[in-house]
Formats: sequence, structure tokens, C-alpha cells
Amino acid sequence: MARRHERERFDGYAVELFLDEDGDWMAHLAELPGISAFGPTPEKALKELDTAWAAAKESYAARGVEIPVAPARRRYQGIFQVRIDKRVHRALAIEAERAGVSLNALVAEKLAKSV
Repeated sequence: MARRHERERFDGYAVELFLDEDGDWMAHLAELPGISAFGPTPEKALKELDTAWAAAKESYAARGVEIPVAPARRRYQGIFQVRIDKRVHRALAIEAERAGVSLNALVAEKLAKSV
């Protein structure tokens, strides 16, 4: 529940919290690690992150740049291209042929198993 609240609080971006070697908490947006803040407690680090995120959004606006959309809120088509070594391509094509499936189906299955 707290994680969902944090995502909404930070426009869909995931928040990561770490306790550093000095005993301070560091909070940052996982997909935008340059936006971070510190505090003596997780709550204070998150409060400071609120301020840092607001300042970052103001900076985007001042420069006429759109605020990036968090990956969790983007729409995906399920299509992307990956360049691989031709030997890997050949091996995958042979494996797909032997399995009686398309190369796309084989690679999609392998990727799905890895995430």
C-alpha cells in the first residue's frame, strides 16, 4: 500500500530508499536517479524528495521541456527491435525451427521467463 501511494505521490515513478553508511536515508526516483534527497528518517527523506521532484518539474517547465512520463504510465505496443550477434540469431532461428514455432514466439517466451 505504501509503495502504491509513493508511486502516485511521485507521478508514477518508483521510489527507492537506502540507509547510507553515515546513518542517513537517501530517497531517489528509481527511473530518474539524479532526483534524490536525504533525511535522518525515511519519512524526512521522502519529504525532501517531494521538494526535489517539484523543483525538477519546475526546471522542466522553465526550459519548455515536457516532464518525462514514468515507465509504469507509458503505453507499450509490445514491439521493439534488438540487435544481436549473428551467431546468436542463427542459433535461435534453428531452435525455433526445431520447436516448430516462429523466431518471434521463441524469443518472446525466453524473455517472459527471464522477467
